[in-house]
This record gives sequence, C-alpha cells and structure tokens, in this order.
Amino acid sequence: MKRSVVVSTLGITQTLSWGSSYYLTAVFADPIATDLHISKTWFFGVYSAALLLSGLLGPWAGRTIDRRGGRDVLACTNLVFAAGLALLGCANGPIGLIAAWAVIGVGMGFGLYEASFATVAGLYGREARNAITGITLVAGFASTVGWPLSAWMIDAFGWRGACFGWAALHVTIGLPLNRLLVPQAPPPEPLPAASHAADGTISWTMIVLAGVFAATWFVSAAMASHLPRLLQAMGSTPAAAIAAAALVGPAQVAARIAEFTLMRNASPLLSARVAAAMHPIGAVFLAILGAPAAVAFVLLHGGGNGIMTIARGTLPLALFGAAGYGLRTGILAMPTRILQGGAPLLFQLVLDDAGPYAALALSSTLIGASFLLLLFVRPPRQ
Repeated sequence: MKRSVVVSTLGITQTLSWGSSYYLTAVFADPIATDLHISKTWFFGVYSAALLLSGLLGPWAGRTIDRRGGRDVLACTNLVFAAGLALLGCANGPIGLIAAWAVIGVGMGFGLYEASFATVAGLYGREARNAITGITLVAGFASTVGWPLSAWMIDAFGWRGACFGWAALHVTIGLPLNRLLVPQAPPPEPLPAASHAADGTISWTMIVLAGVFAATWFVSAAMASHLPRLLQAMGSTPAAAIAAAALVGPAQVAARIAEFTLMRNASPLLSARVAAAMHPIGAVFLAILGAPAAVAFVLLHGGGNGIMTIARGTLPLALFGAAGYGLRTGILAMPTRILQGGAPLLFQLVLDDAGPYAALALSSTLIGASFLLLLFVRPPRQ
C-alpha cells in the first residue's frame, strides 16, 4: 500500500474520530443539557471524566499497538465510538450520559492521534515523521468539518439523530477505511535495553516531555474554550474577537505545512522549541499592545499549537526510536489528557476572578517553562 494512501486514510479517519468525540461537546452541550434537564457544568464534568479515562488507558493502548499493530486496533475503535455515540443518542438521564461517555472515553484512549502515530511508527520506523505530519495536516480540519456537520445534523435530525449519524459514519466510513487501507505492521523490533525506563537519562527525558506536552495541551484546551472571551477582555469588540479567534485553525494548518516543507530536515527538537516559544511571544505583544495585537497573538498561538501537535508524535520517535513507541506515547498522553479535562474550568476561574492579564501570565508561564525545559533535552547521537 502506498504511503500516501495510508496517510490520507489515517487523516480522514482521525478527522472522523476527533470530530465525533473531542469536538462534539461544543455543539451538543446545549441541546443535550436542555433535553436531559441537567446543567452544562454537569455535562462537561462527565466529558472531563471521559478525558481522564482516555488518558489512563493510553499506556495499555500503546502497548497493544506495539504488539499487534495499529490497523485492527483503530478499526475496533470505530466500533467503540459507534457504540458510545449510539448510547449517547439513547440517553435519557445522567446514568445514560455517563455510560455513553465512558464508552466514548475508551474510544478516545485507543483511537486518537497517539494511536495513529504509533501505527505509522510501526509501519515506517524512524521514517514516520512525514507521515505523522501528513496525518495532522488532514485531521487539523476536524473542527472545521466536525462543528458544521454536527450543527447541520442537529438541525435536521435533532441531537439524538445526530449521534446516530456520527455512529453510522464510523461504521460505514471509518471502519472499512482503517481495516482495508491501513496495512498490518511487521512484527515489532525488540526494545533496546538502554531504552528502558530504568535508564536515568531516558527517565528524565520522559518526565520532561510529559511535562511539556501536558502544559502545552492545557493551554491549547483553555484557549479553545475561552479565546474569544480573552480577546474581548483585552479590548477587542465581540465581532473582532470572534474573527481573530477563527484564525487559529488556518494558523495551525499553515504552521504544519511550514514544518512539512521548510523544516522537514530540521531536528524535531528544534521544531518543538520553536513551537514552545511562539505563544509566550504572542502573549507579550497582546499584554503590551492590547486589542491591536489580537491577530498576531492568535497567529502565534495557533502556529505553535499546530507544530507542537506534530512534535507529540515526532519527538518521542526521534529521541527513542520506533521500538516501544506506542507505550511511550501512551504514557506521555496520560498527564496531557488529565490536564486537558480541567483546563477550561481552571482558566475560566482565573480569567473571571483575576482578569485577562493573569490568564495570559498563566498560559505564557506554562509554555515558557516548557520552552526552557526543552533546552535541556539533548538530541540523540547519530
């Protein structure tokens, strides 16, 4: 199977998986909370628990892909997502909602970026960097596709019908694509003794990467939920804040294209450092200039976020190799998903109680610290 076909297939199926899970809540929260007579806080609390569950399952998912390859695991997650979405469509109260999101959480633990990255790492080894970048290029449009499609299905069929519609897409599109167009990975290569967690250097590097990815994805989740409000608090009009915030998606894709072309021969460690520097620089502009710097801040934040998404896949591969890659990325995903779940609520509290400058200080300090930590990570010897 041609590599371009595999990358395109995984990009499409990742778009489906992200659009029907991570990006589901923004459009479904209001109609579900209203119909089931629960608060949106309660709804997002259940969603946060699903993110926590997905993070806890990450190492198990990665180990399974290391041993069996990603094709069958990803195909099974389409069935898991479909079952969870069907349960969500049948939910009549809090118990049904919890059960549905628990199943969707299992699908997220086994079927999002880490799983697709581990799949191509198993297929292509250290040569998987461009494949990882290609997957994120396609799946970077998950919100662009997912939000309008969810809104259209809710308008046409109601939120329950929309859940069944997403479930049907997993069965009719995601399942056959993953099963038929993703080849089975060769037997895994043995994990070198020097790569075990018992090695002090690697253990420190894993801790650093876990902290970097957790901090950057905390900020990503917080900005995804509150960016327009933050820009308004810094002086932008509501219309200008929404228009500026809408540039996050294009900035992410543009940065990924730049990584794929201009920086494809650069070290993934250099790419990660560049990505980690972009948000704090934008935050300084916004803090000093206020509303006139809103677009610059959004472009820098979105660009850094886009490149860091690639780094989640390429940096562990470059530092540790393909052996044991799935397990490592699963371990690295645990703190990321856990902090993602609490990021919107914590950032809201800071923004509302301490103000926009404190919120900017929080986000830029977290990512600035990540940049400093990355300076102490040494590239592998060639």
